[in-house]
Amino acid sequence: MQKRRRFKQQLTLQERLTAWSKEVLDQAAKLPPGPERDALIKKARQADVACHLDEWSHSPELQLPV
Repeated sequence: MQKRRRFKQQLTLQERLTAWSKEVLDQAAKLPPGPERDALIKKARQADVACHLDEWSHSPELQLPV
């Protein structure tokens, strides 16, 4: 049986999502308007939303439902 390769991430999820989102937006800025550019912008937006959701889920104000 193969063992899974495991390693610790050097950056947090938020940092990785933010960096990836900026990278994708830079790529989109270089493309002419069209479906490829729209797809990259959509992916960057989804990464931003994921970042905000992660931030919200780890916030100290978040209360468990009673």
